[in-house]
Amino acid sequence: MTDFAVIGGGIAGVSAAAHLAPYGEVTLLEAERTLAFHTTGRSAAMFVANYGAEGSRPLGLASRAFLEEPPEGSVDAPLLSDRGLLWVSDEARFDHLRSIAREGDAIGAGSVLVDADEILRLVPKMRPERVAGGLYEPNALDIDVASLHQAFVRIARRAGAEMRVSAPVTGLARKGQRWQISTPGAVIECKAVVNASGAWGDVVAGLAGIEPVGLRPMRRTAFMVPGDDTYATWPFVVDVDQLFYFRPDGAQILCSLAEERPSPPVDPRPDMADVALAIERINGATTLDIRSVNSQWTGLRTFAPDREMVIGEEPTAPGFFWLVGQGGTGIQTAPAYGALGASQVLDSPLPPGLSGIDPAITSPARFR
Repeated sequence: MTDFAVIGGGIAGVSAAAHLAPYGEVTLLEAERTLAFHTTGRSAAMFVANYGAEGSRPLGLASRAFLEEPPEGSVDAPLLSDRGLLWVSDEARFDHLRSIAREGDAIGAGSVLVDADEILRLVPKMRPERVAGGLYEPNALDIDVASLHQAFVRIARRAGAEMRVSAPVTGLARKGQRWQISTPGAVIECKAVVNASGAWGDVVAGLAGIEPVGLRPMRRTAFMVPGDDTYATWPFVVDVDQLFYFRPDGAQILCSLAEERPSPPVDPRPDMADVALAIERINGATTLDIRSVNSQWTGLRTFAPDREMVIGEEPTAPGFFWLVGQGGTGIQTAPAYGALGASQVLDSPLPPGLSGIDPAITSPARFR
C-alpha cells in the first residue's frame, strides 16, 4: 500500500515523484528495465523561451530557477550551458520568421532579428545564397537531460520514494476510495494514480476504463555525424519551417529532419530515409558536406490534439491524474509541471513560482 503511484519513469514521472515524495509514500512503476528508456533517454533538449504551446511557455519560464539552481546535492555539475539558438530563413519565408520574432517578444525571450552577414559570423558553414536573415535567441541554453532526470530521482529517493523497474501495469481499477494497480510482481493499492506514461498515456487510462484524450505519438529521428572542435561555439540552427536542425556536440554534429510522423506507442527504430533526407537538406543549406553517419536513434514526442499538455485529475475518475502530452517541451518544463501536477494531486494551492500559470489550459476536463 502506498499514497501515490506514479506510472512511468521518464522525466515526467520522476518529476512527479520528486514533488510528491515529501507529502507521502510514493511508488513509481516503470515497465522497462531502466528508467528513462524511451523518449527522455533519447532527447537532446534545450531551454528555449520562444518555443511551445500557450500553456507550456509559462511552465518553461517557471522552470528556469530550478534549472539554474537545482536543490543542493541533486546534481554533480550545472544543468545548463551556453548555446544560443538561430532560426534561419530564405527571403520567401521571412514573414514566418517575423511571426516567430513577435511570439518571442510577447514573452521577453530576448531574441533579435539578424541579417545574413551575422548568420555567417555565427555559423560560417551556412551557404550565403540560402540565408536572407535569421532570428537569434542568445539566451537559449543546452540542458543536461540525464543529469536533470537523475536530479529528480535523487530528490525523490531521499524523500523515501520507491522506484520499481520491470513493472509494467497490467490492470488498474478503482476499489472504494483507493486504486488497485496490478503488475507482474505485485498488486499495489494507493490513494492517487499519476499517469506519466508518455506515448502510452491513453493505453494506461484504458486499463481503468477511462476514455482516451487522443494522445498522438510522433516519431523524430536524430543522428550524429563527424564534426570539428572549431564548431563548438555555433548555436543550435533550426530552419524557420523546421525542415531540419543541427548543432555541434563535441567533435560531432547532432542533426535531425525535425520530422513528426504519427506512430503507435512503440519502441521506434530509425528510418534511414529520414536520415538521408535530413542530410540532403542540411547539405543544401550549408557547406558541411555530410557523407557519413556515426549513430542514429528515434524517439516519440507525444501531443494532445490541441498540442497542449494534459495535467490534472480525470473528471470521470476521482484520484486518477494525467501528466502527459509534453510534446517537444517536456524536458525544459519538467520542474514546473511536476510542481503543478503535485499541487493538483495534493489539492493544495499553486506554489509561489507558478503564480502565473492557468491550470485550466492543460486540464483534461477540456476533453470531456
